[in-house]
Amino acid sequence: KRLIYSFEGLHRKIDGDRYVAYRCPANVLTIYAGLTKGVHEGMVVTAAEGEAMFDREIAKFEDAVTRLVTVPINQNEFNALVSFAYNCGEGALAKSSILRRLNKGDRKGAAQAFHLWNKGGGRVLAGLVSRRAREAALFLKPVDKPEEPYMPQAVAASAEPAKPATVATGAA
Repeated sequence: KRLIYSFEGLHRKIDGDRYVAYRCPANVLTIYAGLTKGVHEGMVVTAAEGEAMFDREIAKFEDAVTRLVTVPINQNEFNALVSFAYNCGEGALAKSSILRRLNKGDRKGAAQAFHLWNKGGGRVLAGLVSRRAREAALFLKPVDKPEEPYMPQAVAASAEPAKPATVATGAA
């Protein structure tokens, strides 16, 4: 969510926590954080309504990535692909060289293919050049392993066999 919000921003805020529809650089009616489905001229949503719309919309793209990718991927690859699909659409992901290369096991080639998707309204947009570079970098970033717990003590096996435990019982 934070990744996509960093790209999309929360736009056209009006009084309080309300947002009004606007036309993006590709001339598509958009509201809140890049939402386009069901948006109409003059539409206004609250932040809570925008969040709910975003959650419903992002779930569709997460499902699309899960369905279309046929090789195992890590969380960073998944997040980059969801961000791309959210911005370009499921159809664009489905026909993209990103997906074709990834499904053939060419991760480096898939990452390079992000850069081909830098146009909006038929022209190269600086914002899309930057977004695709960040998505590609995230796609290639290894997932950090969880830190091993630090155990300063050494554990050595005893030479003597363990003795049976005795349990003291007594009346209280």
